[in-house]
Amino acid sequence: MNTAVIFAGGIGRRMNSRALPKQFLKLYGKEIIVYTLEQFEDHDQIDQIVVACVEDWIPFLKDLVEKYRLSKVAKIVPGGETGQDSICAGLKAAAELAPPEEQIVLIHDGVRPLINEKTISDCIQSVKDHGSAITVAPAIETIIRVNDERQVQEVIERADCLMARAPQCFYLAEILKAHDNAIRENKHDFIDSASIMKYYGHSLSVVEGPVENIKITTPMDFYTFRALFEARESSQLFGV
Repeated sequence: MNTAVIFAGGIGRRMNSRALPKQFLKLYGKEIIVYTLEQFEDHDQIDQIVVACVEDWIPFLKDLVEKYRLSKVAKIVPGGETGQDSICAGLKAAAELAPPEEQIVLIHDGVRPLINEKTISDCIQSVKDHGSAITVAPAIETIIRVNDERQVQEVIERADCLMARAPQCFYLAEILKAHDNAIRENKHDFIDSASIMKYYGHSLSVVEGPVENIKITTPMDFYTFRALFEARESSQLFGV
């Protein structure tokens, strides 16, 4: 069984969206998170979807699920204080739907709507072939390391660097165990699940995904999403 765990716990402080969480901003009348959920809903290898959502917005999200007939959304649960806690809540909800040993889980941001079918398929296959994996894209800017005085310490070879994206994909039993270890040790500041797995000694493979698979956290990201979405639609319509 393949499960998508979508976390949508952010409230959009960097988006300047006032009271509206960023995942509920609209493009052409449809919320960002709906675009994201539809990518997994329409994928024939995804069996079910779990969403960890800002608690006050769960009724609104449930209405969207019904409106857009997102039948694979099996559970919507409250997010936590941190992204790590929200992901953990989603993973535990997935474990209630089917035995963890029988599930591959793809953890994805609700505000990464430009994921595509091939990347989802590649993530599932990578777990089967190699175990835990993270989606990446090539680094297109020079990366530097600085010291405590904010002076350049090292210019890192760009060819050796990749940008972390999503989904991150695992066997559910393994990632749940890592999250449980973090909770037991009172560690709640891991930036993502891949970091947790690496901390607890797991190896990670990489899955190359599309460069346009951006996370929408700022107004500029939103405008980029709109441009990329329009380009994708034009390609389908006009074959360019």
